[in-house]
Amino acid sequence: MRALAWFLAAIAGAVLLAALLAYPAYALLHPLHPDWRFDRVAARIWALMMLAAIVLLARRLRLTSAADWGYGAPRPRWLRQFALGLAAGLLTMLPVTLTMLALGLRPLRPDLGAGVLREALLAGLGSGLAVGFLEETLFRGLMQGAVLRELRRPVLAILPVAVVYSALHFLARAQIAHAQVHWDSGLTLLGSLLGQFAAPAGIVDSFLALVAVGVLLGLVTWWTGSIALAVGLHAGWVWIMRTTVGVTSDNAAAPFAWLVSRSDGYTGWLVLGWTLLVTALAVAARDRLRRSGQVSVGGPSSGPSRISGAR
Repeated sequence: MRALAWFLAAIAGAVLLAALLAYPAYALLHPLHPDWRFDRVAARIWALMMLAAIVLLARRLRLTSAADWGYGAPRPRWLRQFALGLAAGLLTMLPVTLTMLALGLRPLRPDLGAGVLREALLAGLGSGLAVGFLEETLFRGLMQGAVLRELRRPVLAILPVAVVYSALHFLARAQIAHAQVHWDSGLTLLGSLLGQFAAPAGIVDSFLALVAVGVLLGLVTWWTGSIALAVGLHAGWVWIMRTTVGVTSDNAAAPFAWLVSRSDGYTGWLVLGWTLLVTALAVAARDRLRRSGQVSVGGPSSGPSRISGAR
């Protein structure tokens, strides 16, 4: 897994460099923006370091074509798949939110009104599009594509990338108050990430849910030969999730509160079970279509899939 090793090295280097640069960046920005938390500044620095590392790595591994980045499909087909994925993402994550409301896991905020709802919807859409494009380009386009071309065995490419994808979500979940920020706070954040995995009981539900999400997105990308459908799905899921968190409040006293992870207030056993069900249904539907001759296997290593009716 040479390609995977290169990506892991790039990610580790970006994380370490961001931990070292976080405090200088915070010291410069805090007087200008006192409300910017240190952990948020650190996350933005990591994103910039990660972007630089990926650009350099893409050049080294010769991942320079549009297909290498997940954008190899013709634009009309890419946009159709993205729109289909966005609609499917909204429809498949909405039942999770409705279940949370029905079980009292996330009751509506007392101050909920048209303004709050509109703000949550717009913020959720913005986050969904940004996260969908950025994360799918990195994880399913570049990383999974490179590993799959090297190994040509989908399970060996999809699962490890899904694990890395899940693990990195916990980088931004530790917070440091302004009064507690010191020169080594970046390393403290890095240590908190490692500490979470040293005591996995608090994050195992969210971690497994995100692995399952990554596997489903990886399968979709392999089946279609581009990241378009996965970007849409991811954007729709994040849109629903962020909107839900924006218009509801966490209820740790609910009888079934264990279904929702305390680490982010949304992912957890409920999301894991639902994602596994959706994945099983997607695999069954695809197998049925393949047996009927309407769809064939495709992926970054073998070119885009050919779906009947697509042009």
